[in-house]
Amino acid sequence: MADEAPKTAPSDSSDPAPPESNVSQAVSEGQIPSQPPEPAEEVPEPERHEKSLPATEEEVIEPEKQKPAEESHKIPQSLISFKEESNRVGDLTDSQRNALQELRHLVQDALNHHQFTSPATPPPPTTTKQEAKPPVAEEKDQACNPEKPELESETSSELPPSDVPKQLEATEKVTTEEAATTEESTSDKQNLEEKTEKAPEEVFIWGIPLLADERSDVILLKFLRARDFKVKEAFIMMKNTIQWRKEFGIDSLIEEDLGDDLEKVVFMHGFDRDKHPVCYNVFGEFQNKELYQKTFSTAEKRMKFLRWRIQFLERSIRNLDFSPGGVNTIFQVNDLKNSPGPGKRELRQATKQALHLLQDNYPEFVAKQVFINVPWWYLAFYTMMSPFMTQRTKSKFVFAGAGKTAETLFKYISPEQVPVQYGGLSVDYCDCNPDFTIADPVTELIVKPATKQNVEIIISEKCIIVWELRVVGWEVSYSAEFVPNSEDSYTVIIQKATRMSPNDGPVVSNSYKVIDLGKIVLTIDNPTSKKKKLLYRFTVKPL
Repeated sequence: MADEAPKTAPSDSSDPAPPESNVSQAVSEGQIPSQPPEPAEEVPEPERHEKSLPATEEEVIEPEKQKPAEESHKIPQSLISFKEESNRVGDLTDSQRNALQELRHLVQDALNHHQFTSPATPPPPTTTKQEAKPPVAEEKDQACNPEKPELESETSSELPPSDVPKQLEATEKVTTEEAATTEESTSDKQNLEEKTEKAPEEVFIWGIPLLADERSDVILLKFLRARDFKVKEAFIMMKNTIQWRKEFGIDSLIEEDLGDDLEKVVFMHGFDRDKHPVCYNVFGEFQNKELYQKTFSTAEKRMKFLRWRIQFLERSIRNLDFSPGGVNTIFQVNDLKNSPGPGKRELRQATKQALHLLQDNYPEFVAKQVFINVPWWYLAFYTMMSPFMTQRTKSKFVFAGAGKTAETLFKYISPEQVPVQYGGLSVDYCDCNPDFTIADPVTELIVKPATKQNVEIIISEKCIIVWELRVVGWEVSYSAEFVPNSEDSYTVIIQKATRMSPNDGPVVSNSYKVIDLGKIVLTIDNPTSKKKKLLYRFTVKPL
């Protein structure tokens, strides 16, 4: 094996042995790859990096040269069918700017008149009017009640005749003073109400005040786009959303502790290639009967699940950037593997209710909806529902079967950002991978059918080199060796050629302490008739 290692040139097509292709990377002092190259279909000749050139620069350029011209035609239509619009006012069309300006006026008028959150004005109290009853009304009452004058007459007859006029004068004076005091109080109250009406109310939605700054325009544009820039419909939707948020108690809901039973069902992990945060929805977790019963068995439990889901979304939205050039949408991944079928009535009810609330009150927060491990019944359901969906909604949907999960996700998310269970290398949320994080880039290569792929990492300093790799779906052989530069030294076998099956661990990690300068050679032998995706990355620790 030591004699074969330096032979890196690809074999002739007539050679019965599998052809080889090599990729070389240089590791010199202070040089650690910082950017992953684009996936390459093939690397026909061994490539060695000069020590004076950074390894990553060569890695990025060379795969671009090898990319076939027809590769762009293989991109699914859904990948380019929807593109997020700009939220910068200057990028809007004239009609869109006019619609935005009109919606601003409607919102400002509603704020001025407290139409968003203030309750209906109650009818004025009647007690004040009765207490301040004018003398004319008293005369009418006396005319309608003939007994009343008799009583007053009897009372008055007890007073001396000379005191009667004084008593009447005093009574009239008190009545006049009470009426004046009541009128003054009513006038002050009316003035206070007028001052209150002149001060616009403050309304916040997702932590952003309406009409406060340019972030407010981003909020308004979400409602406008959800209603195809029909201003009145967008305004009604906004009013309904604000009212629902008040009734649902969103502000207090964010701070509630609803437990962590569902943390494996819905979770955020990493970012896509356009910097959108990625949310994973794992419906297969509900195959756990105990969890299913605990979540959906009663209407009260379904409501708690709904509140938990809304709370999770609200907290995620608060981390978005609502500036005009910021990222304010979420990339959704829906894993339907082992998902309970449509026969689960309780789950169907909870899902329907959640979708209704999300659709009505969270406009334009989805950048893309990717469905993976899709079963046949879901595709049939989607086919039935598709005619009732808008083209804008359908353009965000992407479907992938069980065998296409990693391939589909990698089109939108870099492998270092994809969790291990979905074909990537990210185990950033545990302590089992201390040498790499979600920020360390991954190199992607295609291993063609019935070929060998060599990866050479050239070492130009004494160090400890650590690497990890995986081949999606495996069914290949993997080996690793160190080839020294000195002719008097021997090749060191780090990993004997080992057949890797789909049931083996998803990621292989190795390290090697380099004393003599040379290169690490990683070999992947693909005997199958299918092309394979190779992912690897490495880091260097100085001695």
